Amino acid sequence: MSAETDNQAATVASETGITSETLKASLIERLQAQYVEIEDISGGCGQAFEAIIVSPLFSKKTTLARHRLVNTALKAEIAAIHAWTPKCFTPEEWEKKKATQQ
Repeated sequence: MSAETDNQAATVASETGITSETLKASLIERLQAQYVEIEDISGGCGQAFEAIIVSPLFSKKTTLARHRLVNTALKAEIAAIHAWTPKCFTPEEWEKKKATQQ
C-alpha cells in the first residue's frame, strides 16, 4: 500500500491510523520515552518509519532486548506498516552522542 500523491498518502494514513505523531505518542506513553524523533522514510505514503527513541527503560539492555521492548510496545502499529527501524538509546547514551556530534 504505497501512495504516489499527498492525497493518497493522507488516505493511507487515515486507513491505518498510523502517523509519526501517533507513533511518538505511543512511545512516550508506553516506554517512558524522554525523547522521540520519528521520520517517515516512505516518501510520503506513511508505511515506513525510522525512529530515535531515548528511554531509561533501555538501561542495562542489549540492542536486541531494546528492539524487542519497542516492538512489543508497538505490536499493533508495526503490523499495520511496511517498515520500522528503531534506534534506541538510554538518556546517558543520548547525551554522550549529542555531545560528540557538536
